[in-house]
Amino acid sequence: MRKQQIAILGATGSIGRSTLDVLTRHPERYQVFALSGFSRLDELAKLCLKHRPRHAVVANEADAQSLRQTLREAGIACEVESGMQALQDMASQPAVDTVMASIVGAAGLLPTLAAVKAGKKVLLANKEALVMCGDLLMQTLSESGATLLPIDSEHNAIFQCLPPSPARNLAACGVRRILLTASGGPFLHLPIEQLAQVTPEQAICHPNWSMGRKISVDSASMMNKGLELIEACHLFAAKPSQVEVVIHPQSVVHSLVDYIDGSVLAQLGNPDMRTPIAQALAFPERIESGVAALDLLQIKRLDFYPPDSTRFPCLTLARHAIEAGGTAPALLNGANEVAVEAFLRGRIGFTAIATIIEQVLQHEPACAVKELETVLQADQRARLCAQKQIEGLP
Repeated sequence: MRKQQIAILGATGSIGRSTLDVLTRHPERYQVFALSGFSRLDELAKLCLKHRPRHAVVANEADAQSLRQTLREAGIACEVESGMQALQDMASQPAVDTVMASIVGAAGLLPTLAAVKAGKKVLLANKEALVMCGDLLMQTLSESGATLLPIDSEHNAIFQCLPPSPARNLAACGVRRILLTASGGPFLHLPIEQLAQVTPEQAICHPNWSMGRKISVDSASMMNKGLELIEACHLFAAKPSQVEVVIHPQSVVHSLVDYIDGSVLAQLGNPDMRTPIAQALAFPERIESGVAALDLLQIKRLDFYPPDSTRFPCLTLARHAIEAGGTAPALLNGANEVAVEAFLRGRIGFTAIATIIEQVLQHEPACAVKELETVLQADQRARLCAQKQIEGLP
């Protein structure tokens, strides 16, 4: 059997590492063709030494030279390149079968689009590609014949609970609504008046999942779930009114699909990203992921709550953005990335994240999206506006 050639965009992140863990369990099926990394050069070098990819991409030429020397001294034949164009070239490389798109933030947009345009099997872990230009990406997907499989545990769960190859119309599948589950993050029960004083260290301590700093903060504010709501609308051709968010602290039920006949299908599993990664890698087959079997007798109970809009204003802002359409989700995402970075650097408080995003959405008008450049311009406007709002804070 020919080995599938895999390119991992964002190999040093949590998704990238989990993907490599799954791949190493099936050396007869998969081969690592290319890896990319941004700031963790030492870690990327170790991954290249272990997995011996034919290509690697880093942020800049200085890092590329350093990595080349390290690999050359180790006797590893690997072509090392740098920059955004190199990332896009790697994602669309003819020899690549499957692309894991796991670069965090807007930086993952262009290489993800390149992989889709090239007709690859794309495992989508980057939220921002669909959030920023979902309509354009889905149109490109239709034109190129690429395969798009969601890696977020929630969207992967929905994918598993929908009929095979569903029509681009939920009603035609007999679906009444989609239920996105959310853990509620580390501040689910913290008194609301104390949220303004929480620290970045507290925000990144997720109770169930091991994630990067930015995504962990998004989970604490529930912007993560807001972005997933936007993604779900594009992935499953759903109206915003057909997607509901439910707080589920145990993170065992990853999402549910409610059918008009009264059936509700749910996908359950331990909170480990190797499950959706393995499901998407082998789809429509099933392979071993390394995840332990779910023990319902040990879990004993599953709780569900409605989200509190006062505690989680970012979720409301995201819903308003997808309802407005056009560049509104791109504005939302750009403002959030700047605000979260400012919080992680100690420049603003936790509750100021939502305030800054709301101010950006009020100051920057949304417009229709006809081309990629429109999205990129909206992203830059949002970032500049968010930065001005941060600088104006006392």
